[in-house]
Amino acid sequence: MSDSNTQFDYIIVGAGSAGGVMAARLSEDPALRVLLIEAGSKDSNPFIHIPFGLSILSRFEGIGWGYHTTVQGELHDRELFWPRGKTLGGSSSVNAMCYIRGQKEDYDRWAQEGAEGWGFDEVLPYFKRSENYYQGEDDYHGVGGPLHVSPLTDTSRLSDAFLAAAPAADLAVLDDFNRDVREGLGYYHVTQVNGQRCSTAKGYLSQAKHRGNLVILTKVAVEKVLIKNKCAIGVQAREKGNVKRYAARQEVILCGGAINSPHLLMLSGVGPRRQLENMGIYVHLDLPGVGENLQDHLDAIVQNTCKAKEGYAVAAGMFPKYAKASVEYLFKRKGIFSSNIAEAGGFVRSSIADDYPDIQFHFLPAILEDHGRQLAFGYGYGVHVCCLYPKSRGTIRLQSNHPADHPLIDPKYLTHPDDIKVMIDGIKLARTLLAAPSFAPFEGKERHPGEDAQTDEDLTAFLRERAETIYHPIGTCKMGKESDPMAVVNNKLKVLGIENLRVVDASVMPSLVGGNTNAPTIMIAERAVDFIKAELHQAAL
Repeated sequence: MSDSNTQFDYIIVGAGSAGGVMAARLSEDPALRVLLIEAGSKDSNPFIHIPFGLSILSRFEGIGWGYHTTVQGELHDRELFWPRGKTLGGSSSVNAMCYIRGQKEDYDRWAQEGAEGWGFDEVLPYFKRSENYYQGEDDYHGVGGPLHVSPLTDTSRLSDAFLAAAPAADLAVLDDFNRDVREGLGYYHVTQVNGQRCSTAKGYLSQAKHRGNLVILTKVAVEKVLIKNKCAIGVQAREKGNVKRYAARQEVILCGGAINSPHLLMLSGVGPRRQLENMGIYVHLDLPGVGENLQDHLDAIVQNTCKAKEGYAVAAGMFPKYAKASVEYLFKRKGIFSSNIAEAGGFVRSSIADDYPDIQFHFLPAILEDHGRQLAFGYGYGVHVCCLYPKSRGTIRLQSNHPADHPLIDPKYLTHPDDIKVMIDGIKLARTLLAAPSFAPFEGKERHPGEDAQTDEDLTAFLRERAETIYHPIGTCKMGKESDPMAVVNNKLKVLGIENLRVVDASVMPSLVGGNTNAPTIMIAERAVDFIKAELHQAAL
């Protein structure tokens, strides 16, 4: 690794929601040489950038990892598909673009759980720094950041009906879910600019990729972190079948997400000793929390079909609308194709909630089957119901010591009975909304769970048969105090017991936030940059 072309100050593994931020921000200092390594390809697929394209992105194998869970005993032994982005921008290039930060109390809870200094007052400036908010700067929002946050320019009449249903459940209609009050229904703000997706590749890397001190490698898979005397000195990667090593003068930063970061740590000899030894991996550090504490938002759809020809259907009658929309989007970046489909939603409380919402809705003016991988013909609409604060905890484990083998993903969904209770309450509330007078003109009929499913037992059976992920895995490299046996990184995101190694992504979250996880992940990266820059400044004194 003596070749200057393979030596860098910082090596960032993963160009997703966090990695794109880290690379762009660190390379702002021309004195630093930064390497960003992404296993996927460039974000050149046009359906990434057209917001409506997310409806079919899961069908493109080349931009996803193709992950599945292990058999889930509480979900009728199903193996669930877990879409994760494998391209520049990572999952920010394939998500529904909803800009949600979570509940203020979520971050204060992090601090109580051992992530000292991560309360809401400490993290708010980093949300604001990342953001270019369409209505300008105020106490909650920022301007001038790389991440554009905008309202939708086009919405469906069905989404309007969803908001109009709010009085049926005694709910308010809100303009912004990222303020003090967020219990109610409303349209989501989205990470879009000029009618196109604003991923971290678009918002951050597009500004940085031409810098001479930033090298971005795509289609390069990192196989392990190179560790010597409990210090990270670089990475070993596979590029076009050949093994190559890159040296890090300052740090290796893992930004692979809640699946790939713990997987790479374990492949590198950092993790639970017994598991690593069973796989024939030399143990640099016995760190039992690696791969533990897996949490995810489970989701179930109350799905209706309807007679009215509204929404975003796969139907012959929609072809003229889609043809017109293609022209409108091509020339104006507006219309149907600027929609994120999950246009509206809201936050509500279950019967066992604390003082704030524990259920999230995403309303889709369409019929969705199998994450969009299957065509669902006909007109319809549905409410996605998700339990925001699940008590079930899962794991990421090694399947083998071969880097190309996917890890074993076991979220252990619904293993805590409270999670079932929250989901059932959410389904009942969703049904109340869909039965409101505002939906009457569309002549809807419930397809799932189905009108015969009325008891809690019926709804539990529905959950076990049809619930799926809504794509928010976190927690597998938990941030905490050194005294916490399950902590993997400290409050500066440094791996405990290994020098010059940091993890910066959703895996460091001690617990799930009450909402979508992309904005919080970007915030974490923005803050990590300040930690690094402060240390560089201190070292220079």
